[in-house]
Parts: sequence; C-alpha cells; structure tokens
Amino acid sequence: MFGAFRPTNVNLGGLLWKTPWKLSVTRKANARARLKKVDAVIESVRASGVHCAALYRALELPKECEMPAKDKYTVFSPHEKGYRKGIHKVPKWTRRTLRTNPKGF
Repeated sequence: MFGAFRPTNVNLGGLLWKTPWKLSVTRKANARARLKKVDAVIESVRASGVHCAALYRALELPKECEMPAKDKYTVFSPHEKGYRKGIHKVPKWTRRTLRTNPKGF
C-alpha cells in the first residue's frame, strides 16, 4: 500500500513550469509588436478627441521606437545582481505597463 504513491520530480520540488533565462528572438519580436499595438491604440484614442487622466498618463510614456532595448526587455529589480531582470520573469508581464524604469539603471 505504501508503494502506491511514488515520489515524482514535481513532488520532490522540481519546477513544473520552467522559465528560460533569457527571451528568445520570437518572444522579443512579440513584445515589440505588442508595444506597437498599444502605441497605435493610444494614438487612435488621442486622435478621437477623448480627454481623460489615463490618456494623459499614457501619452507621457515613451513610444516603442523611442525606448532603448534595455527598457524593452528588462525591468528594474532591487533584488537582482545587476538590478535588472527579464520582463518574462515578471508575473503577468504581457498585461502590465513596464515602460518606465529608474534613471541610471
């Protein structure tokens, strides 16, 4: 009866979802395309004549073409060795606005 439950890698602390240590070329391209789509939506809302606080905050953000690669693919993290970590390590990174980082990092 005791032998019916064999330990597996997951039960012994193995990772079920393995996150790669760096972004692949495809995931980088998808991130850039996502930023461009968001820029297009912000521009179309601005052109429509709507005025709201969220639009003003969105207009202050840099566009995808104005962002350096460092800010496109990494975010500031005070706990990391070089104070940067990949955007894919951030929970829900496809749904967050990660365009601004502290100056100098």
